[in-house]
Amino acid sequence: MSPLLVLIVAVLATTYAGPIVRFATAPAVAIAFWRLVLVLPVTFGLAARERQRTGVMREAFPLMLLSGVLLAVHFWTWIASLRFTTVASSVVLVSLKPIFAWGIAALWLGEHPAPTERWGIALAVAGATLIGLGDARLSLGALGGDALALAGALTGAGYYVIGRRVRRTVGIWSYASAVYAVAALLLGFSAALRSASLTGFGARDWTVFGAMAAGPMLLGHTGMNYALKHYRATTVNVAALGEPVGASLIAWLVPAIHEVPPPAALIGGILVLLGIAMSLGARE
Repeated sequence: MSPLLVLIVAVLATTYAGPIVRFATAPAVAIAFWRLVLVLPVTFGLAARERQRTGVMREAFPLMLLSGVLLAVHFWTWIASLRFTTVASSVVLVSLKPIFAWGIAALWLGEHPAPTERWGIALAVAGATLIGLGDARLSLGALGGDALALAGALTGAGYYVIGRRVRRTVGIWSYASAVYAVAALLLGFSAALRSASLTGFGARDWTVFGAMAAGPMLLGHTGMNYALKHYRATTVNVAALGEPVGASLIAWLVPAIHEVPPPAALIGGILVLLGIAMSLGARE
């Protein structure tokens, strides 16, 4: 299957994550927990069909464990941020992942973006920033949400860089199963410590859980993890900047949310798409 096609589908599948979370009344930890748990039967079933050597899995497990921890923190901080700030602001701040991924991958993996991709990263991040500029809030609550979103960006970048390293030897379904299971266990343990309920939700919440699992999780995250074997972590993260463009559009068009983007968002969206095209075209 074409890695480029998988990456495009994965990005499209993530665009409705931010807007749909706004319809849930469940706590952030429950949303993050169930979006992971609901995909595990699929990933484990497909992982059983992969011929993965035990020695390779044992060697990669410490990194997969760390990746799962980072994924759990990423989900919790990002979803929690949506309680305090707007969809566009949260998604844009989380979308600073390419900057963090660039630094982490350069220091750890020795991977550096090609010159053209560097311009693509700059354009895409600038465009994503434009999308969120007119959406900024100055209240203390919004600043707290912004801080959570930034934490989500840093942990998300680490998660993708580890994926780039591990996916060199571990199959996609084996990797996804291990990482998602670790993240789910950590979130479940966190909920237990905080006495946060993971059950007793209404039909609307379960619809959100299912939608988050099917699209943003199974297609989105797994598709990007698949692409990490073929693209640098920075490239995958730049492609993911298509998410705020789609998320802002959805948040505008859905009447129940109706967050009207500022005029600068149109320019920002064009810059994001141009940056993504430059980055993908610069693949080595």
